[in-house]
Amino acid sequence: MDWTRGHTIGHGSTATVSVATAIQSGDVFAVKSVELSQSEFLRREQKILSSIVSPFIVSYKGCDITRKHSKVMYNLFLEYMPDGSLRNAIHAHGGGRLGESLIRVFTCQILQGLDYLHLNGLVHCDIKSSNILVGERGAKIADFGCAKRVEQPGPIAGTPMFMAPEVARGEEQGLASDIWALGCTIIEMASGGAPWHNVSDPVSIIYRVGYSGHLPEFPCCLSEQARDFLDKCLRRDPKERWTASQLLAHPFLVGEFNKQVQESNSSSTSPTSILDQTFWNSLDEPESLESLVSAPSSSSESSAGERIRGLSLLSGPPDWDCDDQNWIAAREDSSEEGDTVLDGIEYKDYKVSW
Repeated sequence: MDWTRGHTIGHGSTATVSVATAIQSGDVFAVKSVELSQSEFLRREQKILSSIVSPFIVSYKGCDITRKHSKVMYNLFLEYMPDGSLRNAIHAHGGGRLGESLIRVFTCQILQGLDYLHLNGLVHCDIKSSNILVGERGAKIADFGCAKRVEQPGPIAGTPMFMAPEVARGEEQGLASDIWALGCTIIEMASGGAPWHNVSDPVSIIYRVGYSGHLPEFPCCLSEQARDFLDKCLRRDPKERWTASQLLAHPFLVGEFNKQVQESNSSSTSPTSILDQTFWNSLDEPESLESLVSAPSSSSESSAGERIRGLSLLSGPPDWDCDDQNWIAAREDSSEEGDTVLDGIEYKDYKVSW
């Protein structure tokens, strides 16, 4: 496929993420690029993404090798999500946090993505709001740089603030660790802040998560039903955490899950690219965008697509930039490259591997 590279929307220590356009079709997509000599992590991501297809996971579009400014580059083509990360959406929303109706929608979509991954024997290993991308149809899981197969040995990796206790202790990183990270992400959505308060450096975070015996504080703004859902995610013993399939049947989500399934089954069209307007034109223009994202329980009557569409239009242009100084390697494994693509981090969001 012939394509042209546009502006950069994200960058890390070795890789960049740019908007790209297919010359023949005009389709817009995202491209992650890194020098071929340092592309092992990106090729691992390509291997995983090319084997999975889900409406709740950012789509794989292909890969190639090109030359740029005398350098040989490995390029990974991905679905372009123009509204940026869930982290962007949280900060852009009034009050710096999301209402429970939107939390329910996003949680249901993320969980359906996790359920698909887990049923296929994959662990994401780095679920957090900055690795969830948002489009007009909602949330999709992205950034599979830390992902692995359940049975695959390898270094523990991820972001300490979202690590499960058993991961922080270096014991295991299985399916249940993604569920813990989902719980932390819900706290992010509800509070607008990090799941662990008053802890800044990664060593202190790892100790508190792994050895203190404490749980993150549940936001008081959440309903009893939502807090019970969080309780099922944030059990310190991984054997006591509910699975993704069980959580989809929890009372907090079951109504939203059934609604999303019905909308999916009844939809006569679906977008095939960012340029496909037939689906979006079928949605009525809301009378008030603010009513979709901040109204009380009545907003739950609108479709998930309308609620997400309202939020994305209010959020403004996404902030994709990151500060590499906020990322460290606590312990490097000599067999791994240790590179990662960094998305828009807006608080000290350290990632480690060991």
